[in-house]
Amino acid sequence: MKKIVVINGHPDPKSFNKALADSYRDAALDMGIEVRSIALGELDFNPNLNAGYRERMELEPDLIKALDDLEWSDHQVWIHPMWWLGMPAVMKGFFDRAFLPGIVFKTNVDGVREGLLHGKSARIITTAGDVSHEVYEQVYASSGLVQLQKGILEYCGISPIENTFIGPMEGLDENDRKKWLVKMKQLVALDVVS
Repeated sequence: MKKIVVINGHPDPKSFNKALADSYRDAALDMGIEVRSIALGELDFNPNLNAGYRERMELEPDLIKALDDLEWSDHQVWIHPMWWLGMPAVMKGFFDRAFLPGIVFKTNVDGVREGLLHGKSARIITTAGDVSHEVYEQVYASSGLVQLQKGILEYCGISPIENTFIGPMEGLDENDRKKWLVKMKQLVALDVVS
């Protein structure tokens, strides 16, 4: 049975992203799956990589715990809103600070970079306020997804990665939102067998 970590990238604890994360977690727990949760907006850490890669900043305890949870997992579920075609600042800050050389990737003796998170799969669930999936793909070339899937997760060795897009949120009524919360159970079932 897979061990799953659910990561909520929305800084607002009252957001629909939080409800999606809770629904996914609860559905997994109901299936007897081990689950851990990370709410990035609740972590206590400096999101700025002050000296870039020139000087290593000490990782705060919340970052160490989050990295332990990610390492523990077989499957990661990243839930976040799309803001300015990308992820919220707290999520980007988390990657900047925690996804470091020697922790999630390394450069081998031939100068080739290698991900250190092999053997893990992921699902990315993106919510969008006023953009449809078609517009996101055709007009914006899935820019935020490319950053997260290709530029971060696959770069660090995670594969396969499935994607779920929910939007535009502005057009969803309460009934639509409830349907998406129920759909989390179906996504858990898909993720467990993949």
